[in-house]
Amino acid sequence: MGRRGNPGRNVQGILLLDKPLGDTSNAALQRVKRMYFARKAGHTGSLDPLAEGLLPICFGSATKISAFLLDADKRYWVRVKLGETTVTGDAEGAILETRPTEGISETDIRRVLGNFIGEIQQIPPMYSALKHKGERLYKLAREGVEVEREPRTIRIHDMQLESCSLPEFVINVHCSKGTYVRTLAEDIGADLGCGAHVSGLRRTGVGPFSAEQMVNMDELNSAFEQGREAMEALLLPMESALNNWPVVRLNSDSTYYMKQGQPVQVPNAPTGGRVRLYDNKEVFIGVGEILDDGRVAPKRLM
Repeated sequence: MGRRGNPGRNVQGILLLDKPLGDTSNAALQRVKRMYFARKAGHTGSLDPLAEGLLPICFGSATKISAFLLDADKRYWVRVKLGETTVTGDAEGAILETRPTEGISETDIRRVLGNFIGEIQQIPPMYSALKHKGERLYKLAREGVEVEREPRTIRIHDMQLESCSLPEFVINVHCSKGTYVRTLAEDIGADLGCGAHVSGLRRTGVGPFSAEQMVNMDELNSAFEQGREAMEALLLPMESALNNWPVVRLNSDSTYYMKQGQPVQVPNAPTGGRVRLYDNKEVFIGVGEILDDGRVAPKRLM
C-alpha cells in the first residue's frame, strides 16, 4: 500500500492570535490548526496558561521563518503584586513568603525599575521549559528537585510604570528574547525588599507585530462560520514577520544564482545584517545575509 498523504489544506500565512487566558500555547495552536484544517502549523514562543495575548501562529512555508520571530524582541503588559513570593513566580503557585509592603511608594518603584534598564543577568526559573540532562526544569520542580542554573544575559530596552495601586502596580516591558518576566518581577520585588510575583501577564508585541493586529477567538469563530474566504482574510503574508528588516531586490540573474545557493553582488545593498529577498518579479523568496565582502548570501529560502 502507498503511504497516506498528510491530511489538511496547504494554508499559507501568519495568524496573530490573542491567546485566551487559561489555554496552553499548544492547545491554542491545535484548536486554530483544526479550524483552518491546515496541513502544517506552529507557534512562535510559548505563553504560560496564566498569560494571554499575542501568539503568532505560522502556517505552511511561514514556519520556515518562525525562528526569526523567536529571536525577536517582545513586549508585555505585566501586573506585579508586592509582598508575596510564590513557588512559580506567578499567581498559579503556592505562596512561599509574605512580607509587609508598608512604606514602599510609587517613587521607590520608579527608582528600582530604572535599575533594570539595559543589559542584565537573569537566572532562569525552575518553572521553565529549559532542559537539564534531558529533563524539563518544570518537571524537576514539580518533583521537588532544584538544580543550579547559569545566569543569562538579557536586555530590557524599556520599562514604563503604567499604574500603581499598591500593593500592585502595572508595567509595560520591552525586552529581548529569552527574558523571563516572572523572574524580572521577582527581582524587582527583591530590590524593594518585600518580594513580588506576576499577578497578570499579557504579551502585546512580537517583533514587528503589535496588539492592535491580534485576532481573538470570537473573531476567529465568526470568520469560521462565514467560510474559508473570511478565514483566509485574517492571515498576514509570511514576509510581514520581517517588516522591520531592510529589503534587497534581485534582478533575474541574481535571482537565479541566489536560488542555487550562491552569494551575489547587489548594488546599494545594506552593509551588514539580515535582509528580506525579493526576486525580479517582486515575489518574496526568503531571508538573506550580508557577507563581510558585501555580497548577499541566502540564509533561508522559501
